[in-house]
Amino acid sequence: MIKALFFDIDGTLVSFKTHVIPDSAVKALEKAHNKGIKIFIATGRPMAIINNMSQLEEKGLIDGYVTMNGAYCFIDDEIIFSHPIDHNDVVSIGKYAKEKNIACIFVPAKGIRVCNPDTFLRKIFYENLHVDDMPVTTFEEGWNGEIYQITPFFNIDQEKEAMRNVKSAMANRWHPGFTDITGLGIEKSKGVKEMADHFGVKQEEIICFGDGGNDISMLEYAGTGVALGNANDDVKKHADYITTNIDDDGIANALKYFDIID
Repeated sequence: MIKALFFDIDGTLVSFKTHVIPDSAVKALEKAHNKGIKIFIATGRPMAIINNMSQLEEKGLIDGYVTMNGAYCFIDDEIIFSHPIDHNDVVSIGKYAKEKNIACIFVPAKGIRVCNPDTFLRKIFYENLHVDDMPVTTFEEGWNGEIYQITPFFNIDQEKEAMRNVKSAMANRWHPGFTDITGLGIEKSKGVKEMADHFGVKQEEIICFGDGGNDISMLEYAGTGVALGNANDDVKKHADYITTNIDDDGIANALKYFDIID
């Protein structure tokens, strides 16, 4: 019996074309939630830039959030799990980005800090992801205090070079233009496990939905992993089931396939 559903946001719950959750998905999740199934968000976004969940929030359909790729998990004001990156590694990565004049985002528990924003960062976050304007600061202010996720706009070679001497953090790339860095062992599967354990939900009672590279760990961890039809081919290899595209009722069709809704 399925007791919990975990959803990535961009490209899974929210369409890249319309930038909203399809009506079919909202109705399907409402039916599932009314049957007592828990619904969670599992995203690389920090809460500061989760601005597209109002369709579910207004209906009280979200039971908890796994954010920053598993580094910060909460229910309302209750922190279920959190894991900051070792400060020395934060500074090391930040100094490399500063030296190379690369745009970089630092994420503390609350808020978000953007350093050296360029045209590409603005295009990805403001145009493609429809994120509101983010506060710009210096690198020194950006890496100050506890940081849970770093998003530098490294290419693959720069990522390898910057991470060469980093011992307590790992990079997880879901977009060719940047990478998300979290503490070692911190990825979506970790956040999903912590949230499920909090509610007493077993691994086999979980379905996770995703479309990008940072979703692979939770698709593999879940009792059932579902990839959207618009997912990368590599992601689909790790899924137990491939549904239709997000814009072709992918969420609703998957929930019907698994007899969660009629």
